[in-house]
This record gives sequence, structure tokens and C-alpha cells, in this order.
Amino acid sequence: MNFQFALNSDNNLYLKVNLTGYALLSNPLLNKGMAFTHEEREAFELLGLIPPFETNLTIQLQRSYETLQSKHSDIEKYIYLRDLQDSNETLFYRLLCEHIDEIMPIVYTPTVGLGCQRYSHIYRRPRGVYIAYPDKKSIDKIFAHRRFDQVKTIVVSDGERILGLGDQGAGGMGIPIGKLALYTACAGIHPSATLPILLDTGTDNPDLLQDPLYIGWHHERIRDQQYDDFLECFVTAVRKRFPHALLQWEDFAQRNANPILTRYRDQLCTFNDDIQGTAAVATGTLLSAIHVTGIPLTEQTIAIVGAGSAGCGISNLILQAMIEEGLSESDARQRFFLIDQPGLLTDDMLDLQSFQQPFAQPKHKITQWQCLTNNRITLKDVMTHAKPTVLIGVSGQASIFTEEIVREMLKHTKKPVIFPLSNPTARSEATPKDLNEWTNGQAIIGTGSPFGNIIKNGKPFRVDQTNNCYIFPGVGLGLISVNATRVTDKMFMTAAKALANCSPARFDPQANLLPPLSEIRMVSLKVALAIAEEAILSGYGKSPGTNNLEKYISDMMWEPEYLPYKKF
Repeated sequence: MNFQFALNSDNNLYLKVNLTGYALLSNPLLNKGMAFTHEEREAFELLGLIPPFETNLTIQLQRSYETLQSKHSDIEKYIYLRDLQDSNETLFYRLLCEHIDEIMPIVYTPTVGLGCQRYSHIYRRPRGVYIAYPDKKSIDKIFAHRRFDQVKTIVVSDGERILGLGDQGAGGMGIPIGKLALYTACAGIHPSATLPILLDTGTDNPDLLQDPLYIGWHHERIRDQQYDDFLECFVTAVRKRFPHALLQWEDFAQRNANPILTRYRDQLCTFNDDIQGTAAVATGTLLSAIHVTGIPLTEQTIAIVGAGSAGCGISNLILQAMIEEGLSESDARQRFFLIDQPGLLTDDMLDLQSFQQPFAQPKHKITQWQCLTNNRITLKDVMTHAKPTVLIGVSGQASIFTEEIVREMLKHTKKPVIFPLSNPTARSEATPKDLNEWTNGQAIIGTGSPFGNIIKNGKPFRVDQTNNCYIFPGVGLGLISVNATRVTDKMFMTAAKALANCSPARFDPQANLLPPLSEIRMVSLKVALAIAEEAILSGYGKSPGTNNLEKYISDMMWEPEYLPYKKF
């Protein structure tokens, strides 16, 4: 590494730095721009390389925010922020933390989706690691560089299922970069400890393959044994180089996501955020909604549209919560109605995935519905006959929660809980404004993407963004704080409950289900503490040997501010 943290005689933190001149200014982790003091400019050979005026982070923040506001479109803002991150990470993260409500939708969903689609055309500087299939024998060599010595958190994607946008190939790198930016902004994990990785296994997107500017491997996607062997090479290299790191899988296609998690979850500290993180935030938000609806979890009936890995992951975690509340597993399963392209999943369907089968309704129990439409049991049929109290969307199908569907739901429950969670915004199953109008303000709403305020009881009301950022940064922080070796399903249940304990609705049924994003670091700390305690209790984490674990974790959280530099 080019720097080390150290304490001076007064016990104040500073950095030992071994770069000078342009090399120092070109390092985004260390660059302070015009905030270098005169003494530092002399010591690090910076005189004449930057304007003479000595500024500070506050002034730089003002200038950067002014520049951001001058951009006329979200993609222009995205490009500017990526450039800022690649030139001065401290300033980038201070800007993100100070304006997280405004900027998070730019660095992550929904704008990151457009960023991935246009990635090859807006590419500026390298960030992270691209591992292409032809280089599979060189992974150890790629990882060997000393700049990766501090890595503790890795997010990896193969770009095949980016949000609801499909195969974006190497452009999928925007997702690991964006996710790790939230690890730092929301949970204070130092940027040097993060590593975004794109596994370039080709692309089946014809537009990319025909694009001369496409930055990825110009080849159709590898499949089956070739793909599995490549993944095995990658995981083996990660285990060897980063034995204590967290590996997060992100935006893999349904055909691969669950098998990858099943294959590797007992080999290293790893999880899939689309499956487990989404499940935890949905469950935590639902637990919060109970304070508003007054309906116990054991009496909820759940309809989920989109029975892929995310939908089944959500179902599994809510199911476990119901069992913990006293229901038998068989009674709990009867309360789940999962709808996918063939309609309601039933046990007579022959092509169900293994993770879907446990949630298939017995066909003989619904024959009395007498409502088959083209041999399908539709969402409307489920609304009419199953009478769900909770409706969750992870389908990627825009506007599938129609007025007819929602009004039918309202007939059977006074305060319907409706979570259209698909990203980006254009793929949302419904808009909060419509849901609020169709239910006369009675719907309890949580969305995957950010939306503007709605009017409830004559006043503006913040729409709860049921976003994974309330879960995964805290989970990651908790895991690395105790050098966890595994990630269990119970940890995600623990995270969901920790999130629910932060709900403003616990104390006021008229309040929001989730805290505002301005309090996200507090939420991440609470989640991290719960995860760390569970990891230690389960034997998968090592106690740091302190009587105040919360303070220990809090002290780990990096604040984006400039430190004094000294040469070494």
C-alpha cells in the first residue's frame, strides 16, 4: 500500500504516505487537490502542480455540489460523480454522505441502470478488476498486486441480469462499483478495503456484440461446465488471496444465482444480495408495517409477483419469521401465493425450479376457485380468492399492479401492504401516487426505487424506499468486524429484525416504516452490531475482545475527511 494510518504523540490520526508529485495527485484515495497544506506541498513535491490557494474540504464540497447541480440530466450527473470518485475519493464520499437523498439515486438505482447500458460509451478510467474468461489461468496473477492487500469486501457480477434490464455484459461493472460506494457511504467501510469485480463470461446482447465501442469480451456467453469451471477458478483464487474477505454476488441470472450460492455458501464468507439482502429488507419492512396495520405476522397472507430467486428468497425469510412467531411450517406455507409467468405456482407444474417447489400451492386446494384464464391462475384470481394482506412485486414488469388488482385487494383488507420492489423506476410494478389514490390513502407502501412524496392526510409523506442499502452495508460491516467465516440465513433474519427495530412506526403508526436515508449510518451500525453478535454466537465470528462491541464497530466506520500527511 502507498499509505498507512498512524497516531502522533497527541494520539491524533495521520497518514504515512510514500507517493509524491503527480503520482500522489493521481491517486484517488490520497489526492486532496488544493487542500494540501503548504508544508505538504513542499514535502511531497507538489509546488507548482496545483493552484497556490490553499482550500479545505468544505469549500471543495461547495464547488463540487455546484458543479453537480449544473448538469442537466441524471446520466451527466452520474458521469461527473464517477469522474470525481476516480480523482478524489474523500471528496466524493463526503459529497455523497452530505446529500445522500439526492445523490444515491444517481450513483445507484435507478440511474446506475442507464450507466450500465451506456458504460462502454462513457468509460473513462479503470476501476476494479475485469476477469475475462480467456484470462482464467491468470486470476492469481491479477490478484497478486499489493494494491489489493487491504481488501475486505468484494462485490462481483457477471453482468447477465442487471436490475430489470437484462444482459449488459462488461457494462455490469457499474453495479459492483455502485454497491461498494454504498458500503462506504452507508457503513463507513474504507474505500481501500473494497474491490469491484466483473466476471466477463461474454454477452448474449446482440447490440453489445455489434458495438465497436463495447469494452468487454466480444463473444457469446459461455455456459454449463465451462461457466462452472470458470467460477470455481475464481472462487479458489479469492479464497487463497482474500481468506478473510466478504464476497457478495450481484445481478447473476436466475439460472445461476441460486446454484452459485448453494455451491459456495459453506466454503467462504459469501452471500447473494438479490436473494438474501432483498429478503431481509422486505421482511424488516413488513415487520415494521405490522405496527401500522395491527395484523400479526401469523395472520398475514402473502402474494408475491415474480417467483424467481428474489421472490423465493423473500418468501423463505418471511416464512421463517412466521414459524418463529408460532406457526407450523405447513400452516405458514399455505399463506404464500407466488405468481410467475405461468400464473400461480401450483404443485402440478412440471418445470418448477427446486427453490420454487416448496411454495407451489396444492392444486386440489384451489380447484374450487374455478377461475382459470387460458389455463392460468392470474394475480386477479389470487386477489379475489386468497385475499392477501401483503402484495410484493419483484417481477420487473412495469405497472403490473393495476387499479383493478389493487381495488380488489382493498375489498379484503383495510390497510393493504404493497411493495413494488422492482428496479429501476421504469420497471416498478406501480407508482406510490397511484397506489395511494386507488386505496384512498390506506395503502402501506414500500418501493425498490426512489419516488417523490405522496399526500397522506392532507400532508406530504415520504415514500419508504425498501432498498437493500438498509441491509447489505450493515451486514458487511458486521461480518468483517469479527472476521466472519460464513454467512447464515439466521444472520439475515437478525438483520431484518434490527432494521424493524429502527422503524419510526414502532412509536407512531402514522410515521414511516423506515428511517430516512439521512440516518442510514445509524441503521447500518445497528444492523452491523446484530450481525456481529450473531456471528460470534454461532461460532462463525471471532470476538474482538472488547466489552463494548458497538463502540468497536463504530470506531471502524471511516469518515470522509482529510488527514495530515507525513512521508515514509
